[in-house]
Amino acid sequence: LWENEMEKPILVFCTVPDDDIARRLARVLVERRLAACVNCSAASYSVYRWEGKVEDAREITLTIKTVSDRYDAVEETIQSMHPYDLPEILAVPVVFGLRPYLEWIASETV
Repeated sequence: LWENEMEKPILVFCTVPDDDIARRLARVLVERRLAACVNCSAASYSVYRWEGKVEDAREITLTIKTVSDRYDAVEETIQSMHPYDLPEILAVPVVFGLRPYLEWIASETV
């Protein structure tokens, strides 16, 4: 589907603690053309182990639509703006999707 491996669409997932950080991070990623779109989901409840203790927190999940070539810059931007010592940053490849939508992601992240 993609001639250039670096143009392959990916989804990057990241959780943040509140709406303000979610909006600021989403806006910066799109303004810098690191993402075509960022969805900020409704708050959810996370349970996790951190430093030997079971913790819980209200978090917002960001779904960042971008391409492989922009991953490093997306990761760097998240780390520079994120309040957590170890932010969740997970990227997964998009295997299938509506071709015009995938082309739009690629065109918006150049």
